[in-house]
Amino acid sequence: MAESSRREKGAEVEVPKIVWNERQQKFETEDKEAYLQYVMRKDGKVMDIVHTFVPRSKRGLGLASHLCVSAFTHAKSHTLSVIPTCSYVSDTFLPRNPSWNSVVHSDDLKSNI
Repeated sequence: MAESSRREKGAEVEVPKIVWNERQQKFETEDKEAYLQYVMRKDGKVMDIVHTFVPRSKRGLGLASHLCVSAFTHAKSHTLSVIPTCSYVSDTFLPRNPSWNSVVHSDDLKSNI
């Protein structure tokens, strides 16, 4: 995802660069402090998002949402579906961003991890 900026309440806000770390199955900020962890299931056709982490010092900046958007965009562009095991994704991100529900896997909404 390219780094950019957006206006928010009259102030310019930097949108963080999110990097896909395929080897570690993560989407993470460039400094690797905030990340979204996933596990591939069903022969690599389903991305199970199992954990989202943002350090206390960076909470409230929308990083978790940016990580989710990157993961869901990746899933959609690679014709994958998503299992929202992480409670942030299922309880906060998806209710606030219902347009991503079309990418959610329909069999089991939570893994049994």
